[in-house]
Amino acid sequence: MNALPRDSILCRHHWRAGELAWLAAAVACYFLFPEYHALGTSVLVMVLLVLSYDLLLGFAGVLSFGHAVFFGLGAFTAGWLSLAGWTEPIGAVLAAAVAGAVLAALVGPFLLRLTGLPLLMVTLALGVLVFEAAHKATAITGGDDGLSGVQFAPILGMFDWGLGGSTSYLYVLAWLVVLFLVMKRVASSPFGVLLQGIRENPARMRLIGNGVLPHLTIAYAISGAVAAMAGALFTESNAFVGLGVLALDTSVDVLVMLVLGGVGSLHGALVGAPAYMLLKHFSSQWNPFYWMLIIGVVLIAVVLLGRGGIVGLLRAAASRVRGARP
Repeated sequence: MNALPRDSILCRHHWRAGELAWLAAAVACYFLFPEYHALGTSVLVMVLLVLSYDLLLGFAGVLSFGHAVFFGLGAFTAGWLSLAGWTEPIGAVLAAAVAGAVLAALVGPFLLRLTGLPLLMVTLALGVLVFEAAHKATAITGGDDGLSGVQFAPILGMFDWGLGGSTSYLYVLAWLVVLFLVMKRVASSPFGVLLQGIRENPARMRLIGNGVLPHLTIAYAISGAVAAMAGALFTESNAFVGLGVLALDTSVDVLVMLVLGGVGSLHGALVGAPAYMLLKHFSSQWNPFYWMLIIGVVLIAVVLLGRGGIVGLLRAAASRVRGARP
């Protein structure tokens, strides 16, 4: 396994210049593009969802087409709580996290016994079954109409949601910063290093006495919890939740965003999700019929030009610049 030195891996929780630059750019966008607050909020929600998937795929090596199940569970949990009278937004996000973690902990020991194509097909089938079940359960999910009338109290009792999305943008950004720090701590911990060992050679990890399935289940639960929190933030920022949060397209989009940004560093989510979402938004406005072709061309170009997605290309460019200095 081509691993980094242990002291280097365990220091990854420190803030880096690129991460601070990304945060500064996110804050600057809030002031420079007020007409795009709603779009920016959607981008930040997807960044958080892709971040949760990166822990699962990039560190644990678990490829799944069912990640939308946790996103949808969190979204509907927040909607159900609101309709039941619990309108406190932070509590709804935490409740969604518990729901996502519990579901992942229950199904993880069964799903994660599989690897490769069997795991991919089972998670794909599970995602389709959950979507169809939600479509039929109109009394619970609202069916094609979704859950309407979802409302939440002001954040911390002081900040109204408003109509332009300005409050939602900062609210989701605050959650993203907190959870990114948590994910960095997890990824840079001995547990994160162990996950990378399981990804590279699970048989060897068993031989040295590390339980593969229990550690993968824990990673699956963490990933499911963060994905569910992203779903809850989606519901709170849109005041609506529909069946689209459970669709297979959501799981596929998450995988495409992660591959586009770069797998296995947590930074791919920060870059890949905004690149995909903004490219999709503006290319569909330019040509609503061929926007997928544009995204496909960009994705193929990024994959062919270098390993590691956009993050890999940026790192390679930075290395060339440093090497060219006298």
